[in-house]
Amino acid sequence: MVIIFVYMSYKEKHIKSNVLNEPMVAYVTSGSSNPFYNLLGNSKSVKLSNDFDIIRFAREGFPKRVLLALAKKISLNIQELSNILHISERTLQRYDDDAIIKTEYAEKAVELARLYSRGEDVFGSMDKFKLWVKAPSLVFNGEAPVSMLDTSAGFDMVFKELGRIEHGIFA
Repeated sequence: MVIIFVYMSYKEKHIKSNVLNEPMVAYVTSGSSNPFYNLLGNSKSVKLSNDFDIIRFAREGFPKRVLLALAKKISLNIQELSNILHISERTLQRYDDDAIIKTEYAEKAVELARLYSRGEDVFGSMDKFKLWVKAPSLVFNGEAPVSMLDTSAGFDMVFKELGRIEHGIFA
């Protein structure tokens, strides 16, 4: 190991006080190893590798086939998906596979992917989380957590409950 000392007098420090000196740092965003990116992307036309890609993706909207692929990965049928997105089943079915869906639906899909990714982390597997999210729970007044996902408050409640489960707080 080599240590280099740089001598700088007191006078030199104050002369250069108007210059901002920052250490060199490489800023790197996380890679596509995040399972959240794999839920939405992982197709030939959609490559997501960081949070900025997700933001851009949600703002621009994305093809219906990406939405349907997400629904398939998280085991939601068309009826459940349309209820969460606030779109009629028929309207959803009318979209061409390559048609870009509205940004409101894209944003909800991103939230859905975030939730299922978080659930997989908490439960240790996607299959266990899928069972939990569709099972009625006293915490949600006897409703399944998936039925709460049609509102942002419902998403918040499910995220909070996942936090409680993760920390062993079951009340």
